[in-house]
Amino acid sequence: MPILKAAIIGGGHIADQNHIPALKSLPERVELIAVCSRDILKARALADKHAIPLAFDNAAVMFESDNKPDMIINCTANNLHYPFTMQALENNCHVLCEKPPAMNAAQALEMADLAKERGKVLAYNFQLRHTPEYSLLKRFLENGRLGKVYHIKANFLRRRGIPSWGNFTNKSIQGGGALMDLGVHVLDLALGLLDYSEPDRLIANTYDFIGKAGGKGLMGSWDPEKFEVEDACFAHLSFPNNASITLSASFALNTKMQKNVNLEVFGTKAGAVLNPFSVFSEVDGELLDMEFPHLEEADIQLKNTIAFLDACDGKSSNICDATQGAILQKIVEAIYKSAEK
Repeated sequence: MPILKAAIIGGGHIADQNHIPALKSLPERVELIAVCSRDILKARALADKHAIPLAFDNAAVMFESDNKPDMIINCTANNLHYPFTMQALENNCHVLCEKPPAMNAAQALEMADLAKERGKVLAYNFQLRHTPEYSLLKRFLENGRLGKVYHIKANFLRRRGIPSWGNFTNKSIQGGGALMDLGVHVLDLALGLLDYSEPDRLIANTYDFIGKAGGKGLMGSWDPEKFEVEDACFAHLSFPNNASITLSASFALNTKMQKNVNLEVFGTKAGAVLNPFSVFSEVDGELLDMEFPHLEEADIQLKNTIAFLDACDGKSSNICDATQGAILQKIVEAIYKSAEK
């Protein structure tokens, strides 16, 4: 396969610490040629830091250049995922976009439709799919050891973890709070265990009590006057086959654990907890608990980048594709609408 030329759009922390190191570690598959940011000084500084030759402050100019990219990593703020992804697809580039897919379901669907029309890969950076624990959980499901999975508890909770920097509490930029930033990660994992089917019923509540009160948390102090999003979201999703998901996400919640990122999975043959990975079943009339203390750590960003490149090469890969991204965004929108009612 030919080496793909890649460009980064968005010059922030996620590009610097996650995507660029992953791309730079795969020189046999991808060449990182450019960084684009609205601030040319920021783009140039990031490009120089990582020995990337080109820097732009205008994506249109980048796409018209002689050294045009084949693929884009979209690391912009949530409200810019849609316009920059659409622009990249219109310029016949594959796109790996940061999560969440978009600000609303209509945008995510339009992005998926254009990717299909142009014959390009559009995928999203849900890298938790590549933890050793989730990979093993999927194998247990696929080989029938769990039986039929009928309920999943999906948690991404922080005790007092409202970010005190960036735009995390700005609704017009982020589109939402704990659900859009954190909950989508475990929602993706849970949906992946249910063949990414769509719920036919859901009910949800969102809250902003702690965010609106202000205070100091584990990520510094935040301004309650500028807190425009939910600090907690709870939803129950019911599916046509009678399976269900209970989703809980919080920036701030009066709970014991500082952070709780986990799935509890209940099947007809066995149940499982994702972190630390454990399985609970019955053998020969006796209860059986299985633990796996020797799972090796993995570079999940690197694995998700490889999965994206595999998809670009036409190979099968475990990536959140455009269709799944549109389904997830539709569910997120339905959760917010239910909470508003």
